[in-house]
Amino acid sequence: MEPIAGDAEQFKQSFREEAREILTELESALLELNENRSDPDLVSRVFRGLHTIKGSGAMFGFERMAAFTHDLETAFAMVRDGRLAIVSELIDLTLSALDQIRTMLEEETGGELANAAACAGILESVRRLAGIHQNAVAAEKCGETHHDPAVPGGPVRSWRIRFAPGPDLMRCGANPLLLLRELRTLGSVSIQASMTAVPSLAEIDPERCYVSWDMELATAASLESIRDVFIFVEDTCEISVEPGPDASARMEPAPQADITARALDEKRAASPGRRNHDKSDAPSSLRVPAAKLDQFVNLVGELVTVQARLSELARGLGNTEISGVSEEIDRLTSALRESSISLRMIPIRGTFEKFRRLVHDLARELGKQVELTIEGADTELDKTVIEQLGDPLMHLIRNSMDHGIEPAAERAERGKPPTANIHLCARHSGTSVLVSVTDDGRGIDATAVRARALEKGLIGPHADLSETEIYALLFQPGFSTAKQVTDLSGRGVGMDVVRQKIELLRGSIDVASKPGEGTGVTMRLPLTMAIIDGLVLGVSDACFVLPMASTLGCIELTREDIALANGEHVANVRGEIVPYIRLREQFDIQSGSPEIEQVMLVETGDGTVGIVVDRVLGNCQTVIKSLGHVYRQVQFVSGATILGNGSVALILDPERLVQDAIRGVSHAPRGQPKARAERRNSSEAMHQSAVC
Repeated sequence: MEPIAGDAEQFKQSFREEAREILTELESALLELNENRSDPDLVSRVFRGLHTIKGSGAMFGFERMAAFTHDLETAFAMVRDGRLAIVSELIDLTLSALDQIRTMLEEETGGELANAAACAGILESVRRLAGIHQNAVAAEKCGETHHDPAVPGGPVRSWRIRFAPGPDLMRCGANPLLLLRELRTLGSVSIQASMTAVPSLAEIDPERCYVSWDMELATAASLESIRDVFIFVEDTCEISVEPGPDASARMEPAPQADITARALDEKRAASPGRRNHDKSDAPSSLRVPAAKLDQFVNLVGELVTVQARLSELARGLGNTEISGVSEEIDRLTSALRESSISLRMIPIRGTFEKFRRLVHDLARELGKQVELTIEGADTELDKTVIEQLGDPLMHLIRNSMDHGIEPAAERAERGKPPTANIHLCARHSGTSVLVSVTDDGRGIDATAVRARALEKGLIGPHADLSETEIYALLFQPGFSTAKQVTDLSGRGVGMDVVRQKIELLRGSIDVASKPGEGTGVTMRLPLTMAIIDGLVLGVSDACFVLPMASTLGCIELTREDIALANGEHVANVRGEIVPYIRLREQFDIQSGSPEIEQVMLVETGDGTVGIVVDRVLGNCQTVIKSLGHVYRQVQFVSGATILGNGSVALILDPERLVQDAIRGVSHAPRGQPKARAERRNSSEAMHQSAVC
């Protein structure tokens, strides 16, 4: 067993991770409560979150954080009991307090220290609102018994409480004495310890608590408030709370008297704010460090590569027994690959919920009324994609708040409701996920964007641009239509960051806007960044991989078909004219094409497009490897992979390939030979690493 100090630090780290999730949920609940102040479920969610932070924090050594959270918990207990009204000041103070709690969580890991003056100011304001007296707080810190201000007035009842810690309670870093101390804050308590379970000295486990306690509590607090004291240890301990002999006669008859511990447990289990689970559900999930998960996925990727080599050898040897074993390993590897990918998939909810606070704070700063709505929060994405998606979404929301959303007076003049809406949406589209940010603001003025681009020399005076191409200018480095620089925007760096981040994720981004009605930005992202199914394509002696998810089919292209097209790069596909791109020309491969070529039909944001290759070599499971800094300027490939024969093949990105071809046709077929030469130089370097 590891040293106790090492175990304690491990428990602390687990608590930090859990606390971060609780704080995110608390922010979401507080902002919802600000809009619907009469919802008791939201009040309960906030109270339980604060209660868990306080109680668990004290157990794991975060005493300063627990003490800071106490008055916040007390205030929301009063709200829950109907003795304190929800006001905007209380919501804002609690949100500010959550910021300080986040800082306290990270202090021991090298983070900055929480602002002591800010913490004191928050507590003073909360106590003033809730009517909590400083002497009561000081008395509790000194360990004196007092009547908690959160306890509602009314008849004092007697309760019998039995608390027997489970065998693993102290191994998890919990301290049962802190629970007894908190119970004393509810009223007058008499405690009797039972030592009957203590074994002989030779059999004692120093990490186990053998003592149990029988207590009598006289309090005006409810049964729910009493059980809340044990909320974060109830799954590992034996806890019973029953009315005392003198309280049964005073308790109201059914249905309130029927609120037994079991009924209360069922009620709390159904509560959306509940964070504990029944004992039978405890083993159903496991928290795994991200580094271990990444290592596991990397090992699965190496296994996929080795399996591809085994399949290649089996085909070459022609031995049926070896081929049978290879096919079985192929089946198992495919199943393991699917399992490893599913482990990396997490809901996008946590990322979306973080922006409720951003919209709330920016709305106050800008003096605007804005509501954030969320759709598709349960949509799952690769954890790597979600980790990189935060910055693009933040920039898009800030731009919507600053540029898109009009002030309330301007919205009224246009006949719009005073409260604007920003809508975050995620949904599946084939093997991709579409994440969009939409607002109902003033929209984008395409004329102003074009004029600004002309002023900065990004386009010529006679450039004929479509609306889509004009909107694409917004993502150019340093581009901004803002007339003045503010703390939020106007520096021309936000949208450029968005484009770069999305391209690094092998995604694409589109803008749609209607003047006076609003703007929508949609990001198309891959489901996974690790392993994909692909088709191996050959052009001369070079090999490429085309993601299977983008492929619609394959047709033949003969010399006669080329002649009928009069030199245009188009093919007739079941009566429909489809443009195509020649990989030989794109990568400047100097060799003759065969009599019959293959056209791979792919679906992109610009419609169906063909990719012409010499031959289709078969399908493969592809482990994506980055190309490194040498080829960072090459936009139409998303990485490389190792084939079964040990050679390297480039992984094509159909979206970028088509966009590159469109830019080449519309901007530089004859007038910009330099761009063509640069692409050819990059293609030559890439071709050297892709030779089969």
